[in-house]
Amino acid sequence: MGRRGIPIYLLHDKNFCISRFSRYTKRFIKVPSASNEFEFLDFMIKLAETEHVKDWILMPTNDAWVYLISKHKRTLQEYYRVPTPSWDVIKFAYDKRMTYLIAEKNDIPIPKTIYPKNIDDIYNIEDIQFPVIIKGRIGHEFYKKTKTKVLKAKSFEELVQYYMRYSPHIDPSETIIQEVIPGNSLTYSFCSFRNSELVAYWIGLKIREHPMGFGTGTFAQSVLVPELYELGKRFLDAINYYGISEIEFKKDPRDGKFKLIEMNARTWLWHTLAIRCGVDLPYILYKDMIGEKIEPVKSFRENVKWIHFYTDVWVALKEIIRGNLTIRDYLKSLRGEKEFAVFSVDDPLPFIGETVLLLYLWRTR
Repeated sequence: MGRRGIPIYLLHDKNFCISRFSRYTKRFIKVPSASNEFEFLDFMIKLAETEHVKDWILMPTNDAWVYLISKHKRTLQEYYRVPTPSWDVIKFAYDKRMTYLIAEKNDIPIPKTIYPKNIDDIYNIEDIQFPVIIKGRIGHEFYKKTKTKVLKAKSFEELVQYYMRYSPHIDPSETIIQEVIPGNSLTYSFCSFRNSELVAYWIGLKIREHPMGFGTGTFAQSVLVPELYELGKRFLDAINYYGISEIEFKKDPRDGKFKLIEMNARTWLWHTLAIRCGVDLPYILYKDMIGEKIEPVKSFRENVKWIHFYTDVWVALKEIIRGNLTIRDYLKSLRGEKEFAVFSVDDPLPFIGETVLLLYLWRTR
């Protein structure tokens, strides 16, 4: 957006944020933590006046901010333009239990999933195939308490052990137990902008991620999978969603069906790959928010790649050591047109900042 001449203020609750070094960040402003809900709200109200940013657009980039903005949308939109839907819509993305329930209600396949209410429910589990994963109904809250995105249990005994180990930190009712889709099933992302209808979409495939199978993408590629358009559109229509989103799917080799994994009601780490492929979702949202006419985008360039250099080298190295990847195949995967997560010739300082802060970022994440 900065490249288009749109002024950008970056708001973050930590000083160490490499985006603050970008030439396109006009201002960096430290804000209260998302855990200080009303302090944050009061800060944002005052900010609109003191920084003369009234009617600017608020674009959250993580789940904690999505939650806060959706819960306080009515108040915040007196001062800002707020694309994030209100809580009655966002809850279907924020709470994975509600995500899966609305998916099933609309004939969108999901993996076999159990919603325990207490520890007794764990002992009474039946009709589920191992391995399974334990993940949080609220993803970022689960991560804060367990320091991992998911816990993988290969047996019933291991499942019980995990719940006993983490019971002082997280209640079973805050978790979900889900079958692992067998094989080396990769994650597909259906990404779009929707107002009253689906205006633009793009699809990507996470080829490598951290951790593999359940994590954040480190190497991805644009792909066209028409079936995902129908599934993604059906979900967004069902909740009457407005804005940018990413819906993740995995293909189950047992029945050939794509199964919904989760939804992110915001931009995601590799959304710049969609931009590189001709689908500039943030800019489309911006134009819609200021009342400009937008043209539908129903096609994009395929086989363009994206890489988060440092994390992908680390993931690839571990996969090579485990025997899941050869050096030759890794180098071969890097061929072709690429979009880098951080590195940019016309905006080099964020990459330099990431390099200098690499040890700090690794230790804090």
